Parts: sequence; structure tokens; C-alpha cells
Amino acid sequence: MTASIPQLPLRDELFLLGHNDDTGQPHLHRQALALGMAGGVLIDLFLTGRIALDPYDDHPAADRWLRLNSDQPVGDLIADTALAAIHYSRATPTVKAFLRSFADDLYERTRAGLVAAGILRHTARRRLGGLVRADAYLATDNKWAVVARARLRYLAAGREPPDNHTAALAGLVAVLGLADHLYLDDDTTTLTAHLKTIAAQHHRPIREITAAVDAAVGDLATATYR
Repeated sequence: MTASIPQLPLRDELFLLGHNDDTGQPHLHRQALALGMAGGVLIDLFLTGRIALDPYDDHPAADRWLRLNSDQPVGDLIADTALAAIHYSRATPTVKAFLRSFADDLYERTRAGLVAAGILRHTARRRLGGLVRADAYLATDNKWAVVARARLRYLAAGREPPDNHTAALAGLVAVLGLADHLYLDDDTTTLTAHLKTIAAQHHRPIREITAAVDAAVGDLATATYR
């Protein structure tokens, strides 16, 4: 079922999973989702061999420095922008610094990219008797979110072995609190813990980027309630 459909970048899959299929409304704060998507960009760059994390073990995950292995373009506009940002940064960026800066307008850029690719379409509706205009971005075909959910569901049920991409997606979905929107019968707390366990069995840099996303989202929540 899933093999015939091209795999989207992690950030795109997170964007789709982070929104209601029918209304286009986000399931969580947009900036929190953007932080997760920025983590997805870093993980995709790691999986393609473009970046690594510094080898020093005495730094917390969020404070690890990013190292460029190759500046060869990936062929994806947002990923290549991230490569350039790391390459030309005045100081070697930490994971935390990259997440905060790159997430700034990543939500809008990712949405625009999905519209350009024909995966999302823009609609405008009138509410309150036509006085208020409400913009929505809806999937042209729900197959993209359905397939991403299916891979995670198969993973959670042990029906498919975890590949690096899907294991990373599982970890990001878990730390963003999106497990409840996979539409599984499992208890959300148990499912989230299970997804984290699956993600923890893969590459250490991916685990550390995911941990940095978790910390950044926590910092955002703390700042919101101050």
C-alpha cells in the first residue's frame, strides 16, 4: 500500500499529520509544529549524509554543535536552504540555535511548498454572515496523511520493521503530542511511550535532535504561560 506512493520529507509529513484532514486546523500551536518540522529537516539532512553532530558527550542534546559533512545540494529547496544556513553561519550553530532560527517562518514556507506541489489547496470561506474571511489549506488528496499514519500504525503494531525515516517520524510525532491523531485504539500515553521506544532504537544523532525538539517545545510552552 505504501510502497507505490513517494515518501515526503519529514517536515511535510509532520505538517500534514499536524492538521485536521477535514478542516485544515492545526492540532497544536503552529510554532511548536514548526520546531518539530525544523527537527525533521535536520534529521533528513543527517540521513542523507549532509550533517553530523559534534562527538562530544558532555553537552546536552540541544547544545550539540552541527557539523557539515557535505554542502552538496539535496535538490529540495527548504533542505538546501538549511544547508546554506549551516554552511554560512558566522558561528557553528548548536541544534537548539538552528531549531529556533530555522523554525521562524518554516510553517509558512512548508505550507507554500505543499501548495506548489499540488498536495494542499487554498480555500477561503466566509463566517459570521460573511463578515469574517477564514482561510484554510486542505489536502487535495488525503492519501499523503493516510499513508504516513499507516506506516506509523504498522510500526506500532509490529507489522513492519522500522526504517530510519519512519522511526524518526515516530519520535517526532511522540514528542509533539500527535499520537492521539493517528486514530489508533491504543491508550495515547502507552502509544506515545511505544513510539518513543521505537525511535530510541535508531541512530543516536536522530534521538538527540528529537530530544532537542522536545526541549524547545517545552521552552515554548513555558514562555507562553509566563
